[in-house]
Amino acid sequence: MRLVQYKDTSGAQHVAVVEDAKTLIPLKGVATTRELASAAIAEGTTMIAAAKARLGDTRVDYDEVAKSGRLLPPITHADPAHFLVTGTGLTHLGSASARANMHKADNKAADETDSMKMFRMGVEGGKPKAGEQGVQPEWFYKGDGSVVANPGADIPSPSFALDGSEEPEIAAIYVIDPEGNPVRIGFAIGNEFSDHVMERQNYLYLAHSKLRACAMGPELLLGDLPSHVEGTSRLYRDGKVIWEKPFLSGEDNMSHSLANLEYHHFKYDLFCRPGDVHAHFFGTATLSFADGIKTQDGDEFEIEAAPFGRALRNRLKTQAERKVTIRSI
Repeated sequence: MRLVQYKDTSGAQHVAVVEDAKTLIPLKGVATTRELASAAIAEGTTMIAAAKARLGDTRVDYDEVAKSGRLLPPITHADPAHFLVTGTGLTHLGSASARANMHKADNKAADETDSMKMFRMGVEGGKPKAGEQGVQPEWFYKGDGSVVANPGADIPSPSFALDGSEEPEIAAIYVIDPEGNPVRIGFAIGNEFSDHVMERQNYLYLAHSKLRACAMGPELLLGDLPSHVEGTSRLYRDGKVIWEKPFLSGEDNMSHSLANLEYHHFKYDLFCRPGDVHAHFFGTATLSFADGIKTQDGDEFEIEAAPFGRALRNRLKTQAERKVTIRSI
């Protein structure tokens, strides 16, 4: 089952089941994915069962909602500060070479870059036995819920950015229950948009390079993530595809297990605050930047994978410069 969130023509928010490629079934009694998750937690049931129990009798035209710009990310929070967006890198079996080339320094004494060391650590210890903790992955913070662009909308890139390009990834979505326990409610395809030129200047700039917008959805996949996911990432310019490449994800194509990535995020008390929402990106091995593509304003990113239904599309838009003024009082 897959869910979407959208607004109707009056501006009211809804959550709906995707019946097929053209039809949505709005749920009764809940207006958001988060409300549905809270109900499922309270009832001790699954997201799928909770959604089935609330299926409405009406149908909504999916294309009309999408074309009118009323689709929302698959998860939202009324207070964006309580929606944390994070991720991990160097988690996929093909991810080492592109990152290592970005971080290679001619004056490095060792033959192995820090990226390659991190990748090797994941290959050797990222899939521990049940009940054990494996090696921790690279981790980064992207922002709060305010950085998540709607499906079909612009992805803003700050005026000071040196680059803005896509990273096709799967994000897992979580809510924290009243006792402070993380509850995974589903998965979404995502664009973990980043500044790779800044990152390439110095690996210690990775934290800066990740403080960018992102996008997810439009559909939330309920249940388990397939162990093997095949998708396609495309870049359009003036309506024409200028770059296209397949990507792989799922545990079969990763150096870390999902359980290990989840443990090393939620081991921190900070991330177990009741009522919070988390979107955690799981990394990728496919970047247009690694193939020498330089994006520009108006370029459109398209990321799709069959288990996640409708493709995610967003346009690149550079923001106007904002003067930073600090007052002392």
